Amino acid sequence: MILIDLSVTISEKIKEPFPTTINYEDHKEGAKKMGGMLFGGVESSVFPDGNGPAGEFLTVNSHTGTHVDAPYHYFPTCGGKPSRTIDEMPLDWFFRDGVVLDFTDKPDGYMIEPKDLIKKLEDINYTLKPYDIVLIRCDADKRLHDPDYVKIHVGASAKATHWLIDQGIKVMGTDGWGWDIPLHLQAADFKANPREGVIWQAHYVGIEKEYCQIEKLANLDKLPPFGFKVACFPAKIEKASAGWTRAVAILDN
Repeated sequence: MILIDLSVTISEKIKEPFPTTINYEDHKEGAKKMGGMLFGGVESSVFPDGNGPAGEFLTVNSHTGTHVDAPYHYFPTCGGKPSRTIDEMPLDWFFRDGVVLDFTDKPDGYMIEPKDLIKKLEDINYTLKPYDIVLIRCDADKRLHDPDYVKIHVGASAKATHWLIDQGIKVMGTDGWGWDIPLHLQAADFKANPREGVIWQAHYVGIEKEYCQIEKLANLDKLPPFGFKVACFPAKIEKASAGWTRAVAILDN
């Protein structure tokens, strides 16, 4: 069995609109804190060489790093019913056969339509089956620390997202910052021709049809087009719109 990490590292270095902050508490500080908790004062001598347990304190958005968006992220309702939050999603959605569709031949900001998905599937001679996890590769993860990181991925249209769901796909993902095309392109399109259905058009498919999307994946270039499993169980955050995942691909030797 071969395991391939499909997750980015949660880090202050990633160029996110809502950046992460990490406060690192070393072993000496840990001794002081734990000593205070145990003895009501600093008793570092009770720890080996004065080293207590290290720890970290994070300020982080649930959509930071590699994460799974829940239906609740897209809209309060889905199909006329309350949208499910990440802690309510069925676990069996997140351990399934994976399929990688390579869009590295397309420019930054390209919008994927159903015909593109059909062509890429024909290219790899694969027919989707229900519950496959479809992963869109554009290698944006190679530029995580670039100032323009949020502007460099390809994205899916509403029609493409509908098409995938209609094939029985419940979980789809991308190694880009978002599932839709980059935000600056959405904004420019809306400013040029104000109308509904431009901003977050793929996300808002979730108003009608239930699905989850994984954003900010990594290392899709290390995978074959198919013939592997994906494990992408989301963190169980109460009533949350998303949960971080340590996504992993599992291949036979």
